[in-house]
Amino acid sequence: METIKSYLEAMFAGLPNTAEVRKAKAELLQMMEDKYNELIAEGVSENAAVGTVISEFGNLDELADDLGLSTALEVAHDIQSATPRRNLTLDEVKDYMAARMKKAFLIALGVMLFVICVVFPILITGHGAAGAGMMFLDIAIGVGLVIYGSFVGAEFKYIEQEPCSIDMNTAKYLKGERQHFLPIRSICVAVAVVLFIICWVPNLFVTKGLYTLGPSLMFLLIGIGVFLLIYSGMISSAFDKLLGINDAKTISGTYNEGVKAPIRYKSKTAETIVTCYWPAVTSLYLIISFLTFQWHITWIIWPVAAVAHKAVVVNCEAEEEF
Repeated sequence: METIKSYLEAMFAGLPNTAEVRKAKAELLQMMEDKYNELIAEGVSENAAVGTVISEFGNLDELADDLGLSTALEVAHDIQSATPRRNLTLDEVKDYMAARMKKAFLIALGVMLFVICVVFPILITGHGAAGAGMMFLDIAIGVGLVIYGSFVGAEFKYIEQEPCSIDMNTAKYLKGERQHFLPIRSICVAVAVVLFIICWVPNLFVTKGLYTLGPSLMFLLIGIGVFLLIYSGMISSAFDKLLGINDAKTISGTYNEGVKAPIRYKSKTAETIVTCYWPAVTSLYLIISFLTFQWHITWIIWPVAAVAHKAVVVNCEAEEEF
């Protein structure tokens, strides 16, 4: 029966998500189940029963009038003709996620190296040329990682740029993987925020002979926090992208119920504002903290920024279409 149900989902995937279509789908499923059980009771093998059911009930064009789906089928054909969607296989989705994880790691590591590059001039005091040389080498490696990371997964550019869709089984797989990743994402964000808040603490516990250790550890903690935010954020956005890839107005859009749909923005500028929000907050936090050295007070930027973030997203989000 699972094969029949999967076939039925594929048949109805592109149809409008209306009460009439859902009713017709339920009626057809009942008819297919009755026929399947009848054949099994007659001693027909499971594979043969599935084949017979699909051959008798597997053509919506022939059943459209009986199920009241003529208009819905016309609408679905018009939509498919206007904006044809490429159906992604499970293997494609797995390869895409593997590439996104690699890309996220490389870019996050590259940005982390940018943050911690100042550690070398701080630690190698008295040898300015050596410290500067190590700093620029660190930056060069970071640039290389970011550039290389930007090319990882280039073969999946069509997923980002073209209309695509996923079937019910692929959606179930993604929802399960995303559910497993959510605790990791939460831990990464929580640890990153804590690291940003306490990054100044090492400066309190260094002796005069090791006065360069405090600032070095501070930038290292900040770098790790930035790495965790970028790495987990890029993977999370990849899940959101795939789980929101189906047309929400069709039956296939119901495969992702219970998963928050990705936000659509008013414009590319609005999307850029939201994307750059937390990096900008991090930069503001560090600038103010270094200028004032009031680390025990400047942490208040984080809860204020969290509240403000909601307002920014609401103002940048595109209005819902009905």
